Amino acid sequence: MELNKKSDDLQKNRQSGDNQMLSTNQGLLINDDQNSLKVGDRGPTLLEDFILREKITHFDHERIPERVVHARGSGVHGVFELYESMGEYTKAKFLNDTEKTTPVFVRFSTVGGSRGSTDLARDVRGFSVKFYTDEGIYDFVGNNMPVFFIQDAIKFPDLIHAVKPEPHNEIPQAASAHDTFWDFISLMPESTHMIMWLMSDRSLPRSYRMMEGFGVHTFRFINEQGVSHFVKFHWKPLLGVHSVAWDEAQIISGKDPDFHRRDLWEAIENGNFPEWELGVQLISEEDEHTFEFDLLDPTKLIPEEIVPVKRIGKMTLNRNPDNFFSETEQVAFHPGHLVPGIDFSNDPLLQGRLFSYTDTQLSRLGSPNFHEIPINRPVVPVVNNQRDGHMRQTISTDKVSYHPNSIGNGCPFQAKATQGGFTSYQERIDGNKIRERSKSFFDHFSQAVLFYNSQSEHEKNHIIDAFTFELGKVERVYIQERMVGILAKVNKQLAKRVANCLGISVPKNPIYPINHGVPADASKDTYEPVEMKQSLEQSVALSMANTEKVSITTRNIAFLVADGVDENSLTTMKIALEIEGATVKIIAPKLSRIQGLNGREIKVDKSFLTTASVLFDAV
Repeated sequence: MELNKKSDDLQKNRQSGDNQMLSTNQGLLINDDQNSLKVGDRGPTLLEDFILREKITHFDHERIPERVVHARGSGVHGVFELYESMGEYTKAKFLNDTEKTTPVFVRFSTVGGSRGSTDLARDVRGFSVKFYTDEGIYDFVGNNMPVFFIQDAIKFPDLIHAVKPEPHNEIPQAASAHDTFWDFISLMPESTHMIMWLMSDRSLPRSYRMMEGFGVHTFRFINEQGVSHFVKFHWKPLLGVHSVAWDEAQIISGKDPDFHRRDLWEAIENGNFPEWELGVQLISEEDEHTFEFDLLDPTKLIPEEIVPVKRIGKMTLNRNPDNFFSETEQVAFHPGHLVPGIDFSNDPLLQGRLFSYTDTQLSRLGSPNFHEIPINRPVVPVVNNQRDGHMRQTISTDKVSYHPNSIGNGCPFQAKATQGGFTSYQERIDGNKIRERSKSFFDHFSQAVLFYNSQSEHEKNHIIDAFTFELGKVERVYIQERMVGILAKVNKQLAKRVANCLGISVPKNPIYPINHGVPADASKDTYEPVEMKQSLEQSVALSMANTEKVSITTRNIAFLVADGVDENSLTTMKIALEIEGATVKIIAPKLSRIQGLNGREIKVDKSFLTTASVLFDAV
């Protein structure tokens, strides 16, 4: 009797979206689920957008305690040193004083998988840097790819819901090769540029130490005179940009799912400290509209041929954490953690992130006092009127906790701008409250074309193989056909080769059945993206084949040896490689030691059973 009642209760709670219209959690029908509420089509997102806030709030709290995205990662301590003062562009002190060394904590991560997934998933990699500056915390919260899947933050929950494992069986883990992901992507042509990056070798880095980092969004530098320049951030690895092949990634995932974590940890323990140079692309306010794309569109990059990357400093990672949970797991990044001299743009994806990150930390770390966890504490004093809350550490002795006050002599005082007080850039905003995408965001294919055309022949072949593998895992043929139709907008030969491998045809007239990028209208359920051609046909910086690969520094090399090996030859070669910066491991049939040709014992690092050739750069 009770079992039947419980079954009835569960039945009432079942929900299907078949033939239903979208609504909020309060039952309000939603007219536009594609665009957040902004001031004008290129203005900032409004806090009053209750639909955006409800959607992202629910998304932020969906999983505890691990991160909803970027759950699996590695953290490292280090320092940042400035090459030259950037005072002409920004008043941020850590970017002005070349004598100053700024401590940093960096977290690298995969995006889609859980904490227990493999390091070698085909995925975007997170690249976040916490600067402990003399003006407070500055967080660089980026990825190893310079663009993103979506243009508006209101679509982020949809993207992650689609790429997470299929909801009925929680399969596959840390993989995009399944129906829900490609269903979403094939209906969101704005994702075309990013999906080219994801299907390229950039999604399979050889090491965290050998990948680039990007801020993705356009930010602002503000100088002492209040003059603004738009800025794009880059991290350039001094070891170059390297990847593994897909078959290697699959084997490594089975042999050592901690491959990237282990590689980073061991490099630092061995004194091979990874280094990146911080680069910036600077654009004056007057030049905002001079490009063939919109600077506020996070699905676009600025080709380095148009605006060169100026390298302004170097980051060196030199110390592993003492405790993974206390530091790597509890570190809390937020793109809204700024210092004077750095400010936001109206990028609608960035605007949504500014709300989402604090909300996520409240759920994951369980307290508004997450800033008091040691890894998150700034190196400067924290003084304000915030009190109490779960897990409060600070013992406040002041008699007042409000401002203004006379009992406490008005303390703590507000800081003037001349005293380092943060002031937002005074951008003029004038527009109607609308849910619309700027028409300058309608071009979804030109930079995807640029990216593909910039690849070497073998990189193009890898992209074709990746699409074939991923779409080959999709069970619904109409999703495959729709995606191949989008690929035809990038390159007809690319689409034809992928379609041929899938045993399908390239559709002649692909339809985009989503009312997206245009004002919401219930009578309109299709639209055509704008097709544009960029004047730049190729960009050297977009191909990994063009990065320097002249050094074997920190490369792992295996020597396969057995009893009777010529120890003199082995030692000579080992020393020669180590002088060049490589790491040599002795691999033998058994562990412990082997006997050399002249009877000398040689220490063995690994046996055939405990390692594999794919875990090394050379054998």
